[in-house]
Amino acid sequence: MVAIKAQQAEAFVKAPNKDVVAVLVHGPDTGLVSERARSIAAVFANRGGEDAETVRIEEPDLDGNPDRLVVELQTIPMFGGGKVVRTTAGRKINAALFKNIFTDGAPACGLICEAGNLKATDALRKLFESTPWAAAVPCYADADSNLAGLVRDMMAAAGLRISRDATDVLVGRLGADRALSRGEIEKLILYCKGRDTVDVSDIEAIVGDASDTGLEYIAIAAASGEPANVVAEFDRAVTAGENPQAIILIALRYFQRLHRVRSAMDAGKSPDEALRSLRPPLHFKLKDTVAAQCRLWPTASLGEALQRINETAQQARLNSSMDAVLAERLLFNLAAHIAQRKRR
Repeated sequence: MVAIKAQQAEAFVKAPNKDVVAVLVHGPDTGLVSERARSIAAVFANRGGEDAETVRIEEPDLDGNPDRLVVELQTIPMFGGGKVVRTTAGRKINAALFKNIFTDGAPACGLICEAGNLKATDALRKLFESTPWAAAVPCYADADSNLAGLVRDMMAAAGLRISRDATDVLVGRLGADRALSRGEIEKLILYCKGRDTVDVSDIEAIVGDASDTGLEYIAIAAASGEPANVVAEFDRAVTAGENPQAIILIALRYFQRLHRVRSAMDAGKSPDEALRSLRPPLHFKLKDTVAAQCRLWPTASLGEALQRINETAQQARLNSSMDAVLAERLLFNLAAHIAQRKRR
């Protein structure tokens, strides 16, 4: 029985228990889910030796062949070496399917399943947490201390030094999603190539602040219940060459912050106190808007919205040719949902 706590996740990912052969990686930070799933897959592959293979099975692979995942998990490679099977939870790849698989005991190869934000009572999460040779690893939005560590590690790997002041400024501009954070740090490293140190002026020159970009306005319009503005701003952004998947991740970050504020309000904090607790701090121009949105969105509804955003992010990553359609539909539906609430 392995239920990994958030503060234990990083250590577990680097060195999973030797008796664990199946891991569920779940949480609202899709970039971190993907990163940790890759890391665990690499550890499992190393256990199998140089000839280990990795097989990816997704829901479309089960169309016409519903036993494909079961067969892969029970099959040992013909020419030796280990095998790792990676998949993503969804409508068909769910708790019921894995429960049937787990009934026969541990699979013959490593299994890694990615999933969105799962409650402690979710059947899939409970199954992995209660199975002796399985584990569930949570992936929540990076805290400032985690981001600072990520910055230091990536800078050191690139042979760069960064001051504490520069680290603080950089961390203040990160945090939407682990994949986005890595991308911004990599961009900064490339900008500083050929030098020894990184200072605040470098960050000001090259690292964008998601709260200052026009892309966040799409998320703001969605949370405010303005479907027409969502469509207009989304179309403008995509026409200008913005990545729909980046828009989804910015929306994820925005709704995560709304959820934190609303949860703090539910715990007894005033709107001002809840807003002041956000890190990085909220731009002063957005305070009234966010306070109004938190009055519109109950905590449960924000949790459901985060689940939908996370699921769409995974769908868009697996089907990039449809990412614009998926992103626009998601944001329009979120806006339409809250617009209905405003009319009541």
